[in-house]
This record gives sequence, C-alpha cells and structure tokens, in this order.
Amino acid sequence: MSHQPEALGLNLTPYNYVSFRSEDPIMPLTLGAKLGVPVTGKSRIPAVVIAHGSAGLDSRGMYYAALLNRAGIATLEIDMFAERGYGGGAQGRPRSIPETLPDAYGALRLLGSDSRIDPQRIGIMGFSFGGVITMLTATEAYTRKLAPAGLRFSAHAPLYPVCWGYNVVPSYEFAELTGAPVFIQAGEIDTYDDPDSAPRLIASLPADAQSFVSCVVYPNATHAWDRFEPAITVVDPFAHKGKGGVVDFTPNPVVRGLSGKATADFFRRTFGLQA
Repeated sequence: MSHQPEALGLNLTPYNYVSFRSEDPIMPLTLGAKLGVPVTGKSRIPAVVIAHGSAGLDSRGMYYAALLNRAGIATLEIDMFAERGYGGGAQGRPRSIPETLPDAYGALRLLGSDSRIDPQRIGIMGFSFGGVITMLTATEAYTRKLAPAGLRFSAHAPLYPVCWGYNVVPSYEFAELTGAPVFIQAGEIDTYDDPDSAPRLIASLPADAQSFVSCVVYPNATHAWDRFEPAITVVDPFAHKGKGGVVDFTPNPVVRGLSGKATADFFRRTFGLQA
C-alpha cells in the first residue's frame, strides 16, 4: 500500500529533510526529521513537533502534518529510532521512553532558531510512544532539565498515550505541569487502557491543572485508529495496564477524520489562528 501524499488524498506542503542534535547532555545524537513550512505570507508562524509511535515513522505523521500545514502551521516530524538502531515494535523500541525525551527538546531548539517560526508558539503531538513523550514534555521536571534556555512547548496533543501508567511508573509522572494546554485523545476499546483512563487521570490532577488539560474518548476506537496501514494485532508487555497481551490496531476512517479535525482545531485555537 502506498503512503505517498497523493495516495492518502492529501496535498502536503513540500518538506525538507533536516538534521538536529538531541538535548542529551551525556550522549547527544544527530537525528533526522522532515520539516514542512507552509507559505502563509506571515513573517513568523507557529509549528508542531510530531513524535512517532513504537512502529516508527508511518502514515500517521504524514496525515497530521498535512492537516496542520493546511492550517498554516509548520511541522517537524522527528525520527527517534533510526540513529539508535531500533526497528520498531514492542521488541524494537527503546527500553525507556525518557531516553528519547532529549530528542523532543532538540527539535524544539531547531524550530526555535528558525527565523520563519514563532519561538513562543511551538507545540508537540505524538502517537502512543510519542504520545507519552508529548505528555512528559508538559511537566516542569523535564522542561527544567532539558528545554533550551528561553524555550518551552506551548501546546501538547497526545494521541492514545497509555494513560494508566502516569503516576504509577515513577519516570512517567504527570505532575507539576508547565501550564501549557494538553489535549488527550483516547480510544474506548484500546486494550492498553481502561475506557476511562484518560478522564480519571485528569480528575486526579489539582484543580488548576484540570483547567488546561482536556480529553476526548472516541467510541469504537482501538489503539492507533488513525493508521492508514492494514489492521494488525500486536503483543506488547505494556498492554492491559502492564499485564501484557494482545492489542488491536484497527483503522477507523470516521474517527481518524474526527481526531484529525480536533487536533488541527486545538492547535489553531491555542496558537490564535483563525479557523
């Protein structure tokens, strides 16, 4: 199956392959990324970092990049696995998600230094593995530790970020937030989580944090509902709230359309763009 823009019914802004350095203070890697900067006639435009899931780069990044580019938002889809030699999947990903957090902040530095980008309007979104990164970059702990001076993410849009693990796995603690808006999208029949994991996570936050963290749970949506690839079943030790087991990835075009629009609308609203 082709995943070129034309085959997906998308008209992408032309993109360039770029490289950037991670913000790892011990072993900074040079990573690759795809940068799309739409022509809007404005001197500086907002941007969004796109962080892939455990499968690595696939159709999802291209889909959301196209929607955001159409909205006048630049995108930087980063590849966190290739330089580390990971092939993707449950057995082919980093053992620790925080291992890749410096990549997100390195992408932030790259965008923040681009004269076409507004450094105060840089957001991040991601899928599953990348969704966890998107959640953790909303915390003060990682932002203080890894963000370049004068920069921080101004909006976070994680998709199916396996919400049960936060505040259970110590290194994934979702607490002391930066105050930037967080918009979580989850699937009702995602077998990584309970159907109400995202709402319960938000309800557990202090009242002030609940004012800027929101979620939507889509009925009849599995994990990775927005893939264009054929349906698959995977086995993941992190599934079923850490008990392990099978997880269905079933494309759902209706929900994909809803989540695509909701994501673009969230960033438009946060960045102060007209619909």
